[in-house]
Amino acid sequence: MRNRTSAFLLLICIAASTTFAQQQAIVPAQPWADTDGVPINAHGGGVILQKGKYYWFGEKRGRSASEGVSVYSSKDLVSWNNEGLALALRDNPNSDITKGAIIERPKVIYNPKTKKYVMWFHLELKGQGYKAARAGVAVSDAITGPFQFIESFRPNDNMSRDMTLFVDDDGSAYHLYSSNENYDLRVAKLTDDFLRPTTQDSLLFSKHREAPAIFKVGKQYYLITSACTGWAPNKASLHKANSIFGPWEYAGDPLHGPLAEITYGGQSTFVLPITQNKFVFMADKWNPQDLKNSTYIWLPLQVNAEGEVAVHWKEKWSPADL
Repeated sequence: MRNRTSAFLLLICIAASTTFAQQQAIVPAQPWADTDGVPINAHGGGVILQKGKYYWFGEKRGRSASEGVSVYSSKDLVSWNNEGLALALRDNPNSDITKGAIIERPKVIYNPKTKKYVMWFHLELKGQGYKAARAGVAVSDAITGPFQFIESFRPNDNMSRDMTLFVDDDGSAYHLYSSNENYDLRVAKLTDDFLRPTTQDSLLFSKHREAPAIFKVGKQYYLITSACTGWAPNKASLHKANSIFGPWEYAGDPLHGPLAEITYGGQSTFVLPITQNKFVFMADKWNPQDLKNSTYIWLPLQVNAEGEVAVHWKEKWSPADL
């Protein structure tokens, strides 16, 4: 009995040690638990830095159903605290975000003029599949919410599916979104309160692309996108431009290493700035049979002096090494 007890305790110590070791590093494509030991449920998301702390917003999913927008916080990008639901689906059947609606790719930005946190997301109405193709907007006084849903619409009457938000150096905000059954990728400048698109809405290119992830180095804009192949992974592509409205020039595939030709089995969602030329490339490794347990592929992204972008596969890495 004593030997069995000792062996059992040894196994517990080994497991605890392994878990602790994993918490000191990011392990791409592997299960990632929060500080409570529960798998992180924040898919298709983005990260915002506020007052020295990172906040990760993403889709909270069941096996397939949407369950709102979750938010996690971290000081090191490795250990994440579950802050709960930032945006909950409604019980009201007349609400656009009633239970049964689909919320995808939520992104949050801060408006210093209104002192509001503004969330945009791709919204599909209950019972309509992917027919609605709308953008949804919600606001909050606190970064962790609860966010109050304002409305949904088609930006300038355009279909809006996969999307992201971007705040430029001058404080202007933009909504980048897949449109025209995902054949077109568009960008719209937002109003000063970040709640609506202006009529400055332009076609970037029409190449059947989705999953936009934009970042900027100096005066150069970069955009990583995915092809439209359903849940199946495909080759990422990079475009660059001197203006957010374009023209955008194709710049190849910035990913390197095993399975780079299929985005390491994932799909882009966001690029998080860390320093002037160092970033974190964020992607989702989707599990269409159980979306809740889809995993995350986070990898260092660097831009060299010639403006070349590179993401290299790493089995494990630490943000401290960026």
